[in-house]
Amino acid sequence: MDLGLGSARVFVAASSQGLGAATARQFSREGALVTLNGRDATRLEATANAIRKETGGRIFTAAGNLTDAQTCVHVVEHATQQMGGLDVLVTNSGGPPPGTFESVQPGDWQAAYALLVLSAVNLIRAALPHLRQSKRAAILTVTSLTVKQPLDNLILSNSVRMALVGLTKSLAEELGPQGIRVNSILPGWTRTGRVAQLMRAVAERERITVEEAITRRTASVPLRRMAEPEEFANVAVFLCSPAAGYVHGAMIPVEGGAIRATL
Repeated sequence: MDLGLGSARVFVAASSQGLGAATARQFSREGALVTLNGRDATRLEATANAIRKETGGRIFTAAGNLTDAQTCVHVVEHATQQMGGLDVLVTNSGGPPPGTFESVQPGDWQAAYALLVLSAVNLIRAALPHLRQSKRAAILTVTSLTVKQPLDNLILSNSVRMALVGLTKSLAEELGPQGIRVNSILPGWTRTGRVAQLMRAVAERERITVEEAITRRTASVPLRRMAEPEEFANVAVFLCSPAAGYVHGAMIPVEGGAIRATL
């Protein structure tokens, strides 16, 4: 299937590694121009070079901390100047540290909100003037299966990510009439550096090996395994493509059936 992404101009936040890097790589495979973003400029350029080498695509970088509103403006302006505009925005971010309600501190809540919610708000606000000029504009937010099924020891993720769901659904109502599609993906356990960190924390807390921690967590997943980052990326790229032109305001799980809710 031709997804219609040839020469699309795409910005992927937090894309120096993990889900963001896999998504940027898949966009490049589809012929899109892609700008990568991350805080570490050295790591960002290394990822960009790896994708260029693999796909032969036009890959750009725009380093910056997206929890700062003014930085978002500069990053988006830099990206649009490099690519000649913007068609697709993916508001990915890292995740907050694990912990229980009593183990996390008041400052951790503020940091989690800035990381998960304000970064998306700042980025979308900066990008909207450019997306309004596109005839195939799409925004994709990245949340988590925890918005439908909370997980143990992830009080920050379980709680704060719910605000991103409300943002996504509200933007779908507001921006749909302007021709800007807005969707979200709810990833489950996926083999990324972030999940490796969580599994090490679980292993330490439960006094087991990391391999045992992974086995225990995936035992409740009907597919009995974690996802690969590329499996997330395939869904992300499709949702942002003209091929998914009537998918709007959707929260799409990519979690192997782990969410038990019927709706």
